[in-house]
Amino acid sequence: MGRYNHFNRSGGASIYWTPSTGAHAIQGAIRSQWASLGWETALGYPTTDESLTPDGVGRYNHFSKSASIYWTPATGARAVYGAIRDKWASLGWETSPLGYPTSNEYSVPGGRRNDFQHGYITWNSATGTTTVTYT
Repeated sequence: MGRYNHFNRSGGASIYWTPSTGAHAIQGAIRSQWASLGWETALGYPTTDESLTPDGVGRYNHFSKSASIYWTPATGARAVYGAIRDKWASLGWETSPLGYPTSNEYSVPGGRRNDFQHGYITWNSATGTTTVTYT
C-alpha cells in the first residue's frame, strides 16, 4: 500500500509514503533499527520525519502502529511501542523521570518490558496494565 525510495548516503536514508501518513524521511541509526525489526511490517510506516527531541539531545521517528524509535549517542536507537509507549508518552517521553529508552521491548515472565535510563516499564499480558519502576 505504501511507496518508498532509498538513498545512498552515510548510514542510509529513505522516504516512505502512504495515502494515510504522507511522505516522511527516516535515516541513519533509526532507519537501521527499523530495518532490523522488519521495516513497516513490525512498527508500521513513519508518521513523522526524523526529528530533534525537545531537549536537543536525541532524535526520533513515530510510526503508524503506535510505535516510536528514539536515538541518542549514549543510548543508541531503541524501539518503544504499544502500551509501554503509551505509558511513557503519558509521563512526558524523554523529558520524564525515566529519560530515554536503553532497550527495545523484550519478553519477561508475564509480559513485556522496555528499559530506560532511570527505570523501566513493564506490561502485564494478563491484565493489560503497565507498571513504572524507577531505579
